[in-house]
Amino acid sequence: MGSELRVPFDRTRNHPAALTTSKFGISKMELLKACVSREWLLMKRNSFVYIFKIVQLIILGTIAMTVFLRTEMHRNSVEDGVIYMGAMFLGLVTHLFNAFAELAMSIAKLPIFYKQRDLLFYPSWAYGLPTWLLKIPISFLECAVWICMTYYVIGFDPNIERFFRHYLLLVLISQMASGLFRVLAALGRDMVVADTFGSFAQLVLLVLGGFLIARDNIKAWWIWGYWCSPLMYAQNAIAVNEFLGHSWRMVVDPTDSNDTLGVQVLKSRGIFVDPNWYWIGVGALLGYIMLFNVLFIVFLDLLDPLGKGQNVVSEEELMEKHVNRTGENVELLLLGNDSENSPSNVTSVTNAGGGEITGADTRERGMALPFTPLSITFDNIRYSVDMPQEMKDKGITEDRLVLLKGVSGAFRPGVLTALMGVSGAGKTTLMDVLAGRKTGGYIEGDINISGYPKNQETFARIAGYCEQNDIHSPHVTVYESLVYSAWLRLSPDVDSEARQMFVEQVMELVELTSLRGALVGLPGVNGLSTEQRKRLTIAVELVANPSIIFMDEPTSGLDARAAAIVMRAVRNTVDTGRTVVCTIHQPSIDIFEAFDELFLMKRGGEEIYVGPLGHNSCHLIDYFEGIQGVKKIKDGYNPATWMLEVTTLAQEDALGLNFAEVYMNSDLYR
Repeated sequence: MGSELRVPFDRTRNHPAALTTSKFGISKMELLKACVSREWLLMKRNSFVYIFKIVQLIILGTIAMTVFLRTEMHRNSVEDGVIYMGAMFLGLVTHLFNAFAELAMSIAKLPIFYKQRDLLFYPSWAYGLPTWLLKIPISFLECAVWICMTYYVIGFDPNIERFFRHYLLLVLISQMASGLFRVLAALGRDMVVADTFGSFAQLVLLVLGGFLIARDNIKAWWIWGYWCSPLMYAQNAIAVNEFLGHSWRMVVDPTDSNDTLGVQVLKSRGIFVDPNWYWIGVGALLGYIMLFNVLFIVFLDLLDPLGKGQNVVSEEELMEKHVNRTGENVELLLLGNDSENSPSNVTSVTNAGGGEITGADTRERGMALPFTPLSITFDNIRYSVDMPQEMKDKGITEDRLVLLKGVSGAFRPGVLTALMGVSGAGKTTLMDVLAGRKTGGYIEGDINISGYPKNQETFARIAGYCEQNDIHSPHVTVYESLVYSAWLRLSPDVDSEARQMFVEQVMELVELTSLRGALVGLPGVNGLSTEQRKRLTIAVELVANPSIIFMDEPTSGLDARAAAIVMRAVRNTVDTGRTVVCTIHQPSIDIFEAFDELFLMKRGGEEIYVGPLGHNSCHLIDYFEGIQGVKKIKDGYNPATWMLEVTTLAQEDALGLNFAEVYMNSDLYR
């Protein structure tokens, strides 16, 4: 091995796609397209919000039209001009307040964003840009509704150029306000905090915007706020656009001042009279729009959620932790719903090192949704893959590597079957082939479901698969996980009430009712324990109401006590009349005795025992002890460990036999 490791790796033998060289799986353009599509879908789902905002603008526009009605408005004095300026200020403030809804919508989307960002679904910029760009047409529409209703009815300057300039300023103030509230949402990350920020920002903008308090009246220590206020630039620009127009060019009293009435109005409120201030205001608003949206993306990228999800600890967990900590010999009767009338079987657990399963109520349970018990039979299943190039380089001439060599058997409803074997025996491979999860390789043989040839499209609807690695969303509760799975996977014919009832029954079945409100959390960090996550995995598959369930090592990574709890949930599942098959590796005596039948495989993909276990594994022990040369099991020794020890390839060589051939010639096989 040392000589092989010293040889430099030949890069020409490595496929260019074998090593990931980018943080995200697709190109930047594809990421942006996906996020645009996602944001557009969310906008369509939240269309009521945008419709309501337009209706709100129509109502406010109607009020503005009647308050500042053209027939009641005059252009005879500076006071008349201030009234017109108030109408313009109302338009700016209306669009400022109308954008406040952006804060609540942004806060609502943040938990999903943080989860997907941390899982490297997309970068922050790909999320932030569509949020900004897709709202621009909304701003144009909202401002068009307002200006078409109010501009000529109030009696602003009728010049069409000034009309569109007025419209542009309203669009920019709307976009600026939306960007501002998105920034505050990303900074606050909590509805209460962000609302506080938003209210304070609105107060500062209004007070220092240049209308409520004129520039000349602002104290020197607050004048910096005036120059920093986006509303000030909008107010100056919109006032210059109006009061330098043709309608305000008359001179009211030449003896007092040669300035036009419009200029006098501007000076009275501390507004700049230079026409260039319109474009200064436009430029400043564009700058604020860019600044706020860039800050929004930066805050999304740098900041994390304020709070971490915490698990809800039930009374059972507290009692279990007390037993584990003190080591007391306390017998806990673990019931599914803290109910003496729970239909689940009772398992007696003596201490943390125990986990004795004392009994099983094998009667079938009634469930809210009916299902058809189905058996699965398979005959002469062979599975092979193309021979890896590395093995060919070592002199192997075969074109295919055979992983399963003519395996046959059957799994029945209401029977808990253990699929066992040493590492490399093909346990998971066989289960994946039967479940239809193998998309590559070559599969031969017959698979029948209750006597009918298996059709994968149909089989997928009546089968479930619990993976060894428990993959759950950490930011939802146990109940939400099950409801989400049920609503996606159950038939549309099942009404809402039946689904709710079925979810409740499944939670009771796997003893998760007391944890219904607990956050799933991250493995090893917070949320559910490993054993509880295993039971949640089983429940997520059960709410799809399958007839056949495959479980890949449901007790892996658990101590004896936690494994006993999971196996009770598995046993409860079998008692409903479903067909359950579990791969399992080196179980304890108590766990092994919980199974009804055993499907044992040897290295190389051949079965060497398929049949019942019997009480205290008597049938299994009698079978192997009946083979000449196999050593007897010691008293108190784990039958599962003994079985694996006496069926190794080394034992076959020592005894001069093949356990697969012995099984083929046995009465058990015939």
